Amino acid sequence: MENRLIVTASPHMVDHSSTRKLMGNVVVALLPSVVASAWIFGLRALLLIGVTVAACVGFEYLYTRLMKKVNPVGDLSAVVTGLILALNFPVGLPLWIAIVGAFISIVVVKQLFGGIGYNFVNPALVGRMVLFTGFGARMTTWVYPAAAQSVFENLDAVASATPLQLADAQGNSLLSQYPVMDLLLGVHGGVMGETCAIAILLGFVWLVATGTIQVTIPVCYLGSYAVFSLVHSVVDGMNAQQMDFAAALTAGGALLVRQLLAGGLLFGAVFMATDYVTSPFTMKGKMVFGFGLGLLTFAIRDFANMAEGVSYAILFMNLLVPYINDLTRQVPLGAKKYKKGAA
Repeated sequence: MENRLIVTASPHMVDHSSTRKLMGNVVVALLPSVVASAWIFGLRALLLIGVTVAACVGFEYLYTRLMKKVNPVGDLSAVVTGLILALNFPVGLPLWIAIVGAFISIVVVKQLFGGIGYNFVNPALVGRMVLFTGFGARMTTWVYPAAAQSVFENLDAVASATPLQLADAQGNSLLSQYPVMDLLLGVHGGVMGETCAIAILLGFVWLVATGTIQVTIPVCYLGSYAVFSLVHSVVDGMNAQQMDFAAALTAGGALLVRQLLAGGLLFGAVFMATDYVTSPFTMKGKMVFGFGLGLLTFAIRDFANMAEGVSYAILFMNLLVPYINDLTRQVPLGAKKYKKGAA
């Protein structure tokens, strides 16, 4: 007779989920962004993605063989890391730099800390940030899609900049003029996976529909950022530009739509902030995590000396996850909270 007595510690998984199945769903969710990258930037996007994914899988296989550990390549986690990392690259990045990023993500950030489930920060995120620090010029050399239709008269002036960089250099009024359809379709400068908002949203729908992620973190992240950004835009419009409240609210709303669609905000909220290992496991913790991401991203984008702040916000909040989990842990029914200093 089958023994149905569960003697292991909670949580108990009863839906037959597996790492391979969950990672497979993430791979499927990333496919629209891969296809969009090839359509927008050309076939070199597929080459760069293929090399990065192959390097991630290869480094994981070689490291585990060298250390005589169980080979985890079949769980597809290295494939997911490679896809996310590659989609954070500009299409013109040299292939050897992509391989360096794969080594950092898989060996340094993931395997040296014990492999999947033990890394305290998102491997692809750290890989991108290290390359951004070490190869800043290569990581910020954007390719402007040939299919782009811009409202700006001088296309050369914006060909090497992202919409957020234009706003950072010339003011938010320029970003407010950016065509929303260009942001949705991704026909503007930027890294491969962050440009096409429609592709990211399709991936988000798939992840939620399959139960791979919950909406809590992305909604709290985008929602908190939207509130902070809109309030700041309205106050700034009323004070600096002498607008009335209605006009400032209208202008702030138009700017907010473009801020949400531009840069890495959507991609980070959907594919990087929701990483199982580096995000909280309690509902309250997820809400706190998303709120903190929104606040930090807003602060960096609006007050720091850089156009984008998603990567740094996620990295900082990843480091706080153990404390968030501890402070938001649910107390069992009937149990009493431990008071510090009590006997």
